[in-house]
Amino acid sequence: MFGADYTVSVEFYDLLQAETDRRSAKRRFAEAASHARHGILDIGAGTGIVTETLLTASAAPIHAVEPAAPMRAALLSRLAGLGADQRARVTLHPEPIERAGIEEVADLAIASNIIACLDPATRRATWQAVSRALLPGGLLLFDPPPTELPTGREKVGRLGPVRVGPDMYGADITREPDAGIVRMVFTYHVERDGRVLRQQQETFELWPASTSEIGAELEAQGLHVVQAPSADLLAARRPAH
Repeated sequence: MFGADYTVSVEFYDLLQAETDRRSAKRRFAEAASHARHGILDIGAGTGIVTETLLTASAAPIHAVEPAAPMRAALLSRLAGLGADQRARVTLHPEPIERAGIEEVADLAIASNIIACLDPATRRATWQAVSRALLPGGLLLFDPPPTELPTGREKVGRLGPVRVGPDMYGADITREPDAGIVRMVFTYHVERDGRVLRQQQETFELWPASTSEIGAELEAQGLHVVQAPSADLLAARRPAH
């Protein structure tokens, strides 16, 4: 997520979120990936949960974009556990999509859990880069940013607990408004016998935007808003001609 370097979250991410994220990725992206023939762009690949789903669902090459070094380390560890034939289909781009120089390689672009984390200028640059990376007729799928600010500090949920030996790993998530953005705070904790062994926090910034605002930004880059395959996604397509 923009505004944080994942040095805290990467330790806990797969343990607490991998199974949920994997089910979500299959539900939201596997069908579209199965129709990709030329290439798939995975923007903000993170620890590689979506990347692995795309590799399983499609025989197309994958361009995985992940600028955060801690997440790339986890992504490469995941790829190391896959077969050589699957690894051969992945090109890892260690810079943001707007600086990756990817041109007309994909008939599908996926941006999972990332667009909300981009400030407006970076978000607009991302649409431009996606438009360049998509082939004519190519499809973009992404989960939208929040449309409004919360009214105050509120608890979003809890991850875990997940047991590792004698220890229980978990996280509490809160959000609050802060000067026009949403501040998300993940508080990770490890407990043993009911006693907290350690506790760490990482904060992420989310930029709200209305659906109409997102649509106008996409249209400005030649990406036409279309019906998404899932109610929790937005979709846009580069015209075929």
